[in-house]
Amino acid sequence: MNDTLYQADRLLLPRFRILAGVDEAGRGPLAGPVVTAAVVLDYSQPLSGMNDSKILSVKQRENLFDSITRSALSYSIAIIDPAMIDTLNILQATLVGMRHALEGLSIAPDLVLIDGNICPAGLKGLSWAIIKGDAIHACVAAASIVAKVTRDRLMLDLHAMYPDYGFDKHKGYPTQEHLAALRKYGVSPIHRRSFKPVCDM
Repeated sequence: MNDTLYQADRLLLPRFRILAGVDEAGRGPLAGPVVTAAVVLDYSQPLSGMNDSKILSVKQRENLFDSITRSALSYSIAIIDPAMIDTLNILQATLVGMRHALEGLSIAPDLVLIDGNICPAGLKGLSWAIIKGDAIHACVAAASIVAKVTRDRLMLDLHAMYPDYGFDKHKGYPTQEHLAALRKYGVSPIHRRSFKPVCDM
């Protein structure tokens, strides 16, 4: 267990009884949704291996996803599709997703910790934006894992629908393989048409 992340949360618990962590996955890809998650951890059951999803292996993330979703006091996931991303822009779509994820919690948090430098508008109660929050707070790390695993699974489903693009490998990120497939097969229904180079095609 990364006790440093849990300790950062526990320092807040005397002032804020219920903490919710919020994070997203999928702001950078050219295809697929952006996924946001909100998690309220049970601090009486600390989970071994909790960390920023970006430095965990696929197996570690999958195992922690199962542990988090079993033991959390509450968690919620919001999925914003490519059409909404194109309509709003990726930042605003992500903020909408974060708000929807928080609204889906069954417990009202006393404090919301959001990964990044901006909080969504219209939140009830107190919220703090924390840059690299998923490497500092356990609840934000948990949200990053839930969002990342959910999005990866969605991209595997989308790969079955659009197998020519290799979504099972790059998950929609602009790798050379993905760009080559775009040039060969054109733009799919799940590509973000406001993103370069998709919009140029």
